[in-house]
Amino acid sequence: MLILVPKETNRLRYSMQLLLTRLLGLELEFTSEISFFLEFSGPKFSYGVPVDKKSLFFASNGLLFESKISAKDLRHFTFEGGLVFFPVLDTDSVLPFDLFAACFYLVSRYEEYLPHIRDNHNRFLATGSDAFQQGYLNKPLVNIWSLRLRDILHSQFPEISFSTPVYSFIPTIDIDAAYAYKNKGITRAVGGIFKAFQNKDYDEVRHRVRVLFRLEPDPFDTFSLQMRLQEKYRYRPVYFILLADYGPNDKNIPYNNRYFQNLIRYLADYAEIGIHPSYAASLQPSLMVMETARLSKILKLEVERSRQHFLKLSLPETYRNLINNDIIHDYTMGYAEAPGFRASICTPFPFFDLDQDLPTDLMIHPFAVMDGTLNSYLKLTPKKATATINELIEEVRKVGGTFIPLWHNSTLNDEGEWKGWLDVYIRMLEKGTK
Repeated sequence: MLILVPKETNRLRYSMQLLLTRLLGLELEFTSEISFFLEFSGPKFSYGVPVDKKSLFFASNGLLFESKISAKDLRHFTFEGGLVFFPVLDTDSVLPFDLFAACFYLVSRYEEYLPHIRDNHNRFLATGSDAFQQGYLNKPLVNIWSLRLRDILHSQFPEISFSTPVYSFIPTIDIDAAYAYKNKGITRAVGGIFKAFQNKDYDEVRHRVRVLFRLEPDPFDTFSLQMRLQEKYRYRPVYFILLADYGPNDKNIPYNNRYFQNLIRYLADYAEIGIHPSYAASLQPSLMVMETARLSKILKLEVERSRQHFLKLSLPETYRNLINNDIIHDYTMGYAEAPGFRASICTPFPFFDLDQDLPTDLMIHPFAVMDGTLNSYLKLTPKKATATINELIEEVRKVGGTFIPLWHNSTLNDEGEWKGWLDVYIRMLEKGTK
């Protein structure tokens, strides 16, 4: 596919390659020479440069020819029954909006580089996003628009052979605390019992003691269940392990506990393993070096995957830190407070550093829904949660995307506030793996 452009920029190349190569499977060549473009006999179109009435032309709003970051007037409107933005006024354009710039704006998370309100964990709020405010957070617009672009190109050039992504399902599980009571060390075990006594919660005292004496299973130890489900539904999950020193927001098992290390090695036989950088590491990035080294030593493997604890993502600093630590796959792109598609895409994509105006090799794997979002934030019933998940799966399936849910080992015990939620997880597996 030959593309005529007035000039080639990093933003333009990134957006075109994302849509046309990664999502549609086409090889690209760019030119700024009109004469070469006119003489070329194969599939071609011009972007930002009207040539003649016969050539396929997409008008530009200018974003992809910039290198600065500034507030944008998106100017939303409805086209073919769906919401679009970045309108263009050239009537010769095959589309009335700049699809390539709109996709770049969404996938680069442009709005997160602009001034915005953050929550108490210093996170960008879902409610502050254009997708939430305009009602398209549950739509993978980039994937949807890529298929519209495919139809346009196929209509003009029926000889083109496209290679679009195929639907896949990848469950991911964060291990913030492998066990609720056991293997935490004598000090934390005694302290937990004493605190329960102080609160006159004698049921918890009894429960803790029985778990510590191996008379009852630990409520967070759901790993045998997970293995059975994995065998039944035939999927390969990704686990993210917190290996931080103990702190107010980092309360996993001591990293040097041999039972914990054996668990990690056991899981690595049946799943991919990534680091879960601590809350403290988000404030002191050098800690990630230590935590990643711990996991690498346990596994005797290089660590390539990551998801931030508490989903603490700050652009571009978080991703630069991952790159500096040789992480090549991150799974943090999603919201804690709302389900949906934070980057409006459900296919892995490379991170574009807007501050440096450069693409990177760090692959972003966006997740669509988290257990805590549905239960703790939205207070949904298990039945309503299942309906919400099913709707998201269908959205991903329609565009051949990758559906990635975020769950925790601690929420699969079917007890207390999570009573009934094991069924939600199983129904998601049934729906997602069909």
